[in-house]
Amino acid sequence: MFSGTYLDAINRALHDAMEADERVFCLGQDIGHYGGAFQATAGLFDRFGADRVIDTPIAEQAIAGAAIGAALMDRRPVAEFQFMDFALLASDLICNFAAMAEWRWGQPCPVVFRGPSGAGVSGGPFHSQNPEHHFLGSPGLKVVAPGTVADAYALLRASIDDQDPVLFLEHKYLYRRLKDSWDTAPTARLGEAALRKKGGSAAILTYGAMQHRALEAVADMDVAVLDLRTLAPLDLEAIESIAKRTHRILVLTEAHRTFGPGAEIAAHVTETCFSWLDAPVMRLGSADTPTPAAPGLEAEFLPSVQKIKEFMEKLVAY
Repeated sequence: MFSGTYLDAINRALHDAMEADERVFCLGQDIGHYGGAFQATAGLFDRFGADRVIDTPIAEQAIAGAAIGAALMDRRPVAEFQFMDFALLASDLICNFAAMAEWRWGQPCPVVFRGPSGAGVSGGPFHSQNPEHHFLGSPGLKVVAPGTVADAYALLRASIDDQDPVLFLEHKYLYRRLKDSWDTAPTARLGEAALRKKGGSAAILTYGAMQHRALEAVADMDVAVLDLRTLAPLDLEAIESIAKRTHRILVLTEAHRTFGPGAEIAAHVTETCFSWLDAPVMRLGSADTPTPAAPGLEAEFLPSVQKIKEFMEKLVAY
């Protein structure tokens, strides 16, 4: 039986994965006695000890390098970055080594790089980024962004079990705001989207925290909401199916609108479903600026419920 928050689900997934497979271990800054910056690893050190819950220096390249080396030696490392903004410091190892290892010489690299991403908590430009667009162009790297408590658990378990390196984006705004419970642990597969709301007039394609704003914005509209859940690989079948069924698409992301994942998704829908569309594919993302720290500016920076409503009203009326 589980009852808890999105953050609790992350913790439970790590615990259950370590119980199930002795090859699984965690490493990162302050994840041991302290339990991690957000307490995602609380209690794991007491249960599994210093050999499997490893505190590291403040050195993202070293964390990534050690994790990749362990993965190549048949371990299942889960590396935590205190903030996903700093995954960019390890991007050379993640993109140019881990993601390419199997393609270059046939060696799987089953490593998970996880940590908090996203805005909404006034963390400022260095602690609130959505770094997915930096990594999505790296063949061999999977990118996962859970937006519910059940998915936080199920997709992390699936990521740990996967043979490929996975960038696992936990939205910090959701950590303690979402709660759920279950008797049987949920399961999920990477690369499968989930329909969160049915509708026939249009559809919103989104992921992470934005799905909750989308659901609020179109609660009284005949608009479907598709949670992509995994950005690499994308569930292209689900995307094309909903585009052909609703004929109008809004791609909603918290990542920057320009050159972000929304642009790629919109391009794919336009290329593959053009004859089915009754309106141009629209995109809504965060402003093309660094994330502001001031709450008022951050609210203006992010796609709001009101902005989503305005976009959908324009799209449905097109």
